Amino acid sequence: MPHVVSTDGTAIAFDRVGDGPPVILVVGAFNDRATGAPLATFLAQHFTVFNYDRRGRGASGDTAPYAVDREVDDIAALIAEAGGAAAVFGYSSGAILAFEAAARGLAITRLALYDPPYTVAAGPNQRVDHAAILAEMIASGRRGDAVEYFQTQLVGIPEAVVAQIRHAPFRPALEAIAPTLVYDAAIVAGGALPTEVAATVTVPTLVVAGGASPFMRAAAHALATAMPNGQARILEDQTHDIDPSVLGPALEAFLAPALANRQ
Repeated sequence: MPHVVSTDGTAIAFDRVGDGPPVILVVGAFNDRATGAPLATFLAQHFTVFNYDRRGRGASGDTAPYAVDREVDDIAALIAEAGGAAAVFGYSSGAILAFEAAARGLAITRLALYDPPYTVAAGPNQRVDHAAILAEMIASGRRGDAVEYFQTQLVGIPEAVVAQIRHAPFRPALEAIAPTLVYDAAIVAGGALPTEVAATVTVPTLVVAGGASPFMRAAAHALATAMPNGQARILEDQTHDIDPSVLGPALEAFLAPALANRQ
């Protein structure tokens, strides 16, 4: 499997599909490149898609200590592999990571974000160090507890629902990837909308939200409004899960200028 080497020496594995202007997919919590594969296949009709395993997941390596900046370095390495500039799509906590990459000034041609988990107003949850709590759970071998803590405290799934899916067939996979929940908690870091930073990010940006979530709708509009070249789009009846048949056309329309420039 192809890989790039990040600044700290970590090998980052990726799949490359399609032909056209480059697009890098950045997935969220509990996800590896398998999550992005259906969307990558859809976009591959017109774009070269780099769908990668974030560090600590799938076929990618990991290097301690963790830092959000190291994950931004991973995106930079993929952009270099893509030819020095690329569009970037981020999903959930991966959307925040993609935003951070743009804020750091990486060569991102267009930025698309789906359901970035920001909150418009500060709340009590933003004063809790979720990353530290999760790190302690992982260190003590309580991966199942870490999975359920993330589901209830950061995702907001009701405890009764979490209990119902405790013995689901996919539960072992969630526990296997649980150490990376510490990383996602560090990326989210309370979820406060970064209004001042957003005002400095001038790359054309599309912030998409699933219409089934009022919380995500509000965050999408607020972030897009704070960005000089931001626009929000709500996909009605869509949940937090990615449906390539719905999200894919929206992304294609946004990325179309790259296709025009190629001709």
